[in-house]
Amino acid sequence: MSTLRFQALKEASTRKPVKFEEAGRKSEIFATNVFNDKAMRQFLTQDAYKGVKDAVQHGTKIDRKLADYIAIGMKEWALAKGVTHYTHWFQPLTGATAEKHDAFFETSYDGSDPLEKFGGGQLVQQEPDASSFPNGGIRNTFEARGYTAWDPTSPAFIFGTTLCIPTVFISYTGEALDYKTPLLRALNAVDEAATDVCRYFDKNVKKVTATLGWEQEYFLVDTALANTRPDILMTGRTLLGHTSAKGQQLDDHYFGSIPSRALNYMRELEQECMYLGIPVKTRHNEVAPNQFELAPIFEETNLAVDHNSLLMDVMQKVGERHDFKVLFHEKPFKGVNGSGKHNNWSLATDTGVNLLSPGKTPMSNLQFLSFFINTIKAVNNYESLLRASIATASNDHRLGANEAPPAIISVFIGEQLTKVLAELEGVSSGKLSPEEKTDLKLNVVGKIPDVLLDNTDRNRTSPFAFTGNKFEFRAVGSSANCANAMTTLNAIVAKQLKDFKKEVDALIDGKGLKKDEAIFNVLREYIKTSKDILFEGDGYSDAWEKEAEKRKLSNFKTTPLALKAKISKDALELFEELHIMNHVEVEARYEIELEEYTKKIQIEGRVLGDIAKNHVIPTAIRYQNTLIENVCGLKEIFGNDFQKYGKEQISLIKEISEHIEGINTQVEEMTEARKTANALTDAQQMAEQYCDNVKPYFEVIREHCDKLELLVDDESWTLTKYRELLFTR
Repeated sequence: MSTLRFQALKEASTRKPVKFEEAGRKSEIFATNVFNDKAMRQFLTQDAYKGVKDAVQHGTKIDRKLADYIAIGMKEWALAKGVTHYTHWFQPLTGATAEKHDAFFETSYDGSDPLEKFGGGQLVQQEPDASSFPNGGIRNTFEARGYTAWDPTSPAFIFGTTLCIPTVFISYTGEALDYKTPLLRALNAVDEAATDVCRYFDKNVKKVTATLGWEQEYFLVDTALANTRPDILMTGRTLLGHTSAKGQQLDDHYFGSIPSRALNYMRELEQECMYLGIPVKTRHNEVAPNQFELAPIFEETNLAVDHNSLLMDVMQKVGERHDFKVLFHEKPFKGVNGSGKHNNWSLATDTGVNLLSPGKTPMSNLQFLSFFINTIKAVNNYESLLRASIATASNDHRLGANEAPPAIISVFIGEQLTKVLAELEGVSSGKLSPEEKTDLKLNVVGKIPDVLLDNTDRNRTSPFAFTGNKFEFRAVGSSANCANAMTTLNAIVAKQLKDFKKEVDALIDGKGLKKDEAIFNVLREYIKTSKDILFEGDGYSDAWEKEAEKRKLSNFKTTPLALKAKISKDALELFEELHIMNHVEVEARYEIELEEYTKKIQIEGRVLGDIAKNHVIPTAIRYQNTLIENVCGLKEIFGNDFQKYGKEQISLIKEISEHIEGINTQVEEMTEARKTANALTDAQQMAEQYCDNVKPYFEVIREHCDKLELLVDDESWTLTKYRELLFTR
């Protein structure tokens, strides 16, 4: 096996950058494989085009007759581009995308008259097996029926020779079985709630869109090297491996010159993204060796989520052509930074206003403050639910480490906005005096435009930070589907804005306050009741943990504990009130996420046990036998004095034996702990058992394995080492 390692190293070290030719300027090729507005105008009838636009802009339903015309136009566009198949492209609760390809090809009953066919029925709906995807008990194996239904708000696209039609995925009985359906409902809820509040300030606002700009971090590892590591192939991360003497201490990789192979990979990836209409803009080296990041221009949230899910598929496929394994795991390597997917979120009106961007007048700034403070209040009210939305087995490794925010949700807003809120807190109850109105409009609210982007510092330790014209939800994991976090965030903001509107209207109608006075009064109370969530300091410090406990903020460091918030009374009522998910759907997702956590820890335990017993121990024994032969030879030469000359070898033999014994003992105990956990039938109890009684063995076993890596001859070690995985380019 060590031969395989050195063959892989030789193969990786002699690779040349894959040649790549630009197809044209980005502006020329952008979205050429997307059935966008330009394509629809060319291939659809006027009625069909209007039907799609009305569905996108106003949520109008498309009838089946109109769907037939749309399908004909979409098919002709796709065939003109060499497409042979179509698929309903959806995002089940596996965390990956799903697709089943059907050919644009049919014959008559006797096999004659072959033709390309694609009708409205095939466009609008298909029927995959709902019981074969995670469903949390909603569907039994014998109740397989489920439906994918076309989502016209996310345009169809061509990938390879397949027309991909973004769809929702629901069960036969109507429950959502995907990420997209609840997200669309949450986006509709925040649109309605935010539009109502906007009309306090501008009666012309008819729609508010939640926008998202994600930042995707990832690692690149040469395929040959990855293939020598069963843990990378099976779990997406290294379960053992001694840290490299050189890691990221010198900060020499961050924003450095991009290695040639990686750069050519990025160039081809960006071109594929351009064809697919994914507006990627930024690329750079990240902090850890062989870690990188790319980020797009902001988009409407549903489309941004689809694009990120599609991007991860594209990254893997392009990676194969460049002999790279792309790692999205939040912590693939111990001792260096993990990867996140920062979600930059804001709200924008159909009149072109970013509601989280300070304006130039007191009125526009009062609007900004309304949405700014309501968002803070929403996070304060539902911080544990927001934490649950990013809880996964892989993200548990990252949260609280030195490159990621802690598991405690807090909001960072910067020094200047903190001062503004302090001023607003002093607003008197009820009607404002003329002096107070003047002071607020001229000296407090009127001066907010001075809070420019570069006047708002960044806090890497904050999970939810205001960065000038948006909030950055930094705690989202790199492998996650953005929809989980975005559904929750938009839902809690929608709920808060609805409550805000009720309170303001009550003061206007019941107390006779003017609109501005009513808004100031409500915002003042929100500032007072949301103070606990605001934190400007070091989120990594022990002092913050103690302070957060005093403030009664949750600090769930593991997924099984964090997920409980999803089925709390508050969460169930929130999702049901906003018609995002009913109790059955929420509880099903809770079960699915617990089960996913358990299975991931279970798989990692099995893989670690296999590597430890079938790779590490045999390698250690072979090297130990070499040492024993050496000691025996010394005894033949020196007789009773052999211990004097073989002292170090004998010490090594004993140390190796101790680590071998430690591995065997711990793996056997871990296996028994798994058996105990597997005997449980309650999903929560099983997840907790795996978390508390199985997972702790990982570090103990790893410690023994990593010590042996240092003791055993490098020529004999079978597993590619950290220094090779991270620095072979």
